[in-house]
Amino acid sequence: MAELLKHQFFTPDAIQHFAETIFQHHPAFDRETFTTRVFADGWEAKELKARMRHVTICLHETLSLAYADALGILKLAAPAIKGFDGLCLPDYVERYGREDWERSLPALGYFTKFASSEFAIRPFLDQDPDRVMPFLLQWAEDDDQNVRRFASEGCRPRLPWSMALPKFKRDPRPILPVLEKLKADESEFVRKSVANNLNDISKDHPDLLLDLCERWQGQDARTDWILKHACRTLLKAGNPRALGLFGHNHVICATIEEAHLDNTRLSIGETARFSFTLNLNEPEPANVRLEYAVYFVKANRQVSKKVFKITENVYEPGTYPFSKRHAFVERTTRKHYPGKHRITIIVNGDEKAEMTIELQ
Repeated sequence: MAELLKHQFFTPDAIQHFAETIFQHHPAFDRETFTTRVFADGWEAKELKARMRHVTICLHETLSLAYADALGILKLAAPAIKGFDGLCLPDYVERYGREDWERSLPALGYFTKFASSEFAIRPFLDQDPDRVMPFLLQWAEDDDQNVRRFASEGCRPRLPWSMALPKFKRDPRPILPVLEKLKADESEFVRKSVANNLNDISKDHPDLLLDLCERWQGQDARTDWILKHACRTLLKAGNPRALGLFGHNHVICATIEEAHLDNTRLSIGETARFSFTLNLNEPEPANVRLEYAVYFVKANRQVSKKVFKITENVYEPGTYPFSKRHAFVERTTRKHYPGKHRITIIVNGDEKAEMTIELQ
């Protein structure tokens, strides 16, 4: 997927559009020089974020202006350069505006309306979070959902594709007032970011998140959705307190029987098919979270557990058959290795049955 993405953005047409847009607001901008610099030797070997930074540097070299003057031109151009291709505008601030906070922080809040500034804000947060925090609180109340999302996404302790924020990993409490403002936001785009931020927090401070869930739960349906999504890592880990918050009794009278693999030997790229029966022996209907886990063999012969959800529902006492399939196909996010892989069936966080498959 990443290999495909790097060819979807910063294409020749996109770079030409970028150059023309800058030229409209700064006629001294040499479009041909800029384009030649962008696609110079080494372009094909660069991955997506490296291409973004390369475009930023080429832009700076071709503009050849003082930071404040360049920023004025980029602000005029921003509405016409949206999405991933526009990320080099906030990246320009990150690369060249770290000594000019008075201009740079408002610029990031403006650019994020067109192309997210979530990556560019992080070096500023890492350097002086107390100085950035008033801006985050202000952005969390903006009318534009892109700006409100940026307030949450930019301060995530573990934002993918970006640098972590060690200070917030150690103590995420300064983030919470920002998330408090967004906990019932009308925009699903914003709510997903809040949930992801809280999920980041759960990986280092599970009890802090669970305490917050107990305070926030039941206030608003939108907040409840955020909390459920925020607890996904804890739920998959079988955390009893997280399970209890969402009505799943960790101690449930249930068994898994007749767990069966259609084929216990597969080649990488093939699909495992398995079936089992859930026997629910509770005296009354029970809230059941049913999952399976695959223990993947890694390159160093250690194993890595990954949990996959099957269903989550209220079941009457009784017997329920299930069948599932799992594809052992190569992905950019997972490479498979030969060896014995275990598949377990999980009921409300408790592994109830196990099967073994030989991958070759």
